[in-house]
Amino acid sequence: MAEIGIHRRAMLAGGVAAALTATAAATTTATAAPPNAPAASADGGAPVRAAVLEHRDQWTRATGLAELLRRAGVTVVPLDLARPADGQRDPVDLIAFGSFTNNDPRYDAYLAAHGASLSAFAAAGGVVLDLAQSDQFGARPAYLPEGLGAVRTDADHDTVHPTAPGHPLVAGLRTAGGLLFTGRAPGIRVSWETVQEWRSMRVLMACDASGFPPALLEGRHGEGRFLVSSLTVDKCFDASGAAVQPAAAVEDSVAFFAALAGYVRQVRAGTAPAVTPTPMPPETPAGPLVGHVGTTGARIWARPGLDAAVHPVWRCTFRTGSRPRRTVITELSEANDRTLLVDLCGLRPGTSYEFSLEPFTPSPGFTPLTGSFTTAPPPGRPSVVTMGLGSCAPSVPSHVWTRVRDEGCDSFVMLGDTPYVDSSDLAVARRKHREFLVQPEISRLIRSMPVWATWDDHDFGGNDKHGDHAGKASNRTAFVDHRANATFGHDDEGVPLTDRGAGEGVYTSFRRGPIEVFLLDPRWFSRTEPSWADPAKPTCLGRTQWEWLRERLRESTAPFKALATGMIWDDKQNPESDDWGHYAHERDAILDFVAAERIPGCFLVGGDIHVSRALNYGPRVGYDLWQFIVSPLHDRTIPSLNVPSPHLVHSAVEPHTFLKLVADTTVSDPTLTATWINRDGRRLFEVRRTASEMGHRA
Repeated sequence: MAEIGIHRRAMLAGGVAAALTATAAATTTATAAPPNAPAASADGGAPVRAAVLEHRDQWTRATGLAELLRRAGVTVVPLDLARPADGQRDPVDLIAFGSFTNNDPRYDAYLAAHGASLSAFAAAGGVVLDLAQSDQFGARPAYLPEGLGAVRTDADHDTVHPTAPGHPLVAGLRTAGGLLFTGRAPGIRVSWETVQEWRSMRVLMACDASGFPPALLEGRHGEGRFLVSSLTVDKCFDASGAAVQPAAAVEDSVAFFAALAGYVRQVRAGTAPAVTPTPMPPETPAGPLVGHVGTTGARIWARPGLDAAVHPVWRCTFRTGSRPRRTVITELSEANDRTLLVDLCGLRPGTSYEFSLEPFTPSPGFTPLTGSFTTAPPPGRPSVVTMGLGSCAPSVPSHVWTRVRDEGCDSFVMLGDTPYVDSSDLAVARRKHREFLVQPEISRLIRSMPVWATWDDHDFGGNDKHGDHAGKASNRTAFVDHRANATFGHDDEGVPLTDRGAGEGVYTSFRRGPIEVFLLDPRWFSRTEPSWADPAKPTCLGRTQWEWLRERLRESTAPFKALATGMIWDDKQNPESDDWGHYAHERDAILDFVAAERIPGCFLVGGDIHVSRALNYGPRVGYDLWQFIVSPLHDRTIPSLNVPSPHLVHSAVEPHTFLKLVADTTVSDPTLTATWINRDGRRLFEVRRTASEMGHRA
């Protein structure tokens, strides 16, 4: 679905620019260096020369890096994109990338061709400055040499604190109330895409007084320095050269670049302060997450936040009731984003267990990760299963997840856009999965019941993305790294747990008592080959997934069978093409197969459209076929997608909604009850079906 809400980078209001017109002339005509600009002979050498690449981004339309450096007394030349950093036409001391330059193809092209030369440039005594960049186009500055590291996050901030007040880049800058760069124009935050992780670098400025997250990092390489920043202090002028910042804010920016010039001279002269890296604060553990749970086994996932090199071996201790504890040993995998998986075997059906995870070698201050789950009842035993399902959830706190638990759900299925990733950068995708799982309400849910997941477009890579999406492999890696389904598509069965990125697709199936869920993947294979249902049209599922589904449906003995995907099973009637209406040839072939094979108990589940609906298609498969659409878990609805349909029975344009399925085989005619519930517990509507109404004979 389309990106929810208003873009987080709001455009500058016209009134702001107008209000600043009075200061524009004085600001833009000042050509002399300010009083604090360093003299050209401060180190007895030539003035600082800087090669600059900057970009007028689509959000603010502002720029100013080259102009601000000139005002700070620096000789500025454009970065020669045809030459390496250490081989510019005329030698330079500083290479500076303006904020959001990585939205410009020239940035990526230069790093692809000459990124390695930045290390050689710094090693010889040069300085590289990289201001705020869009994390979805590269969370990690790819050019940093081995030993240095920084990872950007999506978080934006309006405050900057000096954490190293005596450093040449900080000392002498104006502060107000202990903050740097105050009084800037609304709409242009001072810190965008803040750094969340770093390695062997010093924090010079931060967005919080605690020193985290960093806004300016310094790293040494050879005789030179790398500066990685989330600052947008270069966003000062519009296309005409008029100021879009108040005069005092422009002066603060000039002062920063004047301090930068002095610092570059110190680096060049070998007199810059030594770099003492700032240690990262302890990482918040993600998980534990209870994944696939069957009748006699369970899979547990966690990302404990500890170094895999220091704590490679972990143990999971588990027990039920008064029975003796048992222990399983596993490994923390650096290859899978420092995550671990534990497979517990030999469990008793329909039984509650508690477990804890801790490093084999004790880590001072580490609290064991604990959780619980209940195994599935035996397939033939009369039982009641209560399963929650939902789609479209951002990484923000919401008591909708608490409501799922309060409603007595014993399991949960994430139908996609859980979370919104919208990037093909592996570091970004992994981070967004972690940020999603550490939300307190989600964390309590995933450690207390089995959770299965598939993806939709936003966790697959971006809005309305299909199998021809070039970055899908990275998103699959991140998805598999942070979920614990029994399987993920095909070609990965038997792969060691320390190498979980192999394979294609993420489809899987599982049975919990009376319900078997077929979690389909309509993304990975779509548009990659001719359809198995009609070779003249593109595929959605792909032939291999279809053959898998056909075999599993034939084998299933579950009274109720959910065919579930993130996208809906009909046409959502908007310009996008990620719905089953665009693959009607394969949808109809699936339903024809169900009818021809006389497979009872089938129903359809979809999400995605930010509207909840229940549709009855009549005796399409030999009995009335229903589709249950549940969306969204978040707070933004799309009323226009609640489209008319002759099959529509119920609908609700309601935020924070999940679906509660109750399957009961303790009664003579087993029942399936679907209830749409909002986070405050209000029932939106309900559908109740019996096994006999769904094709089962007495």
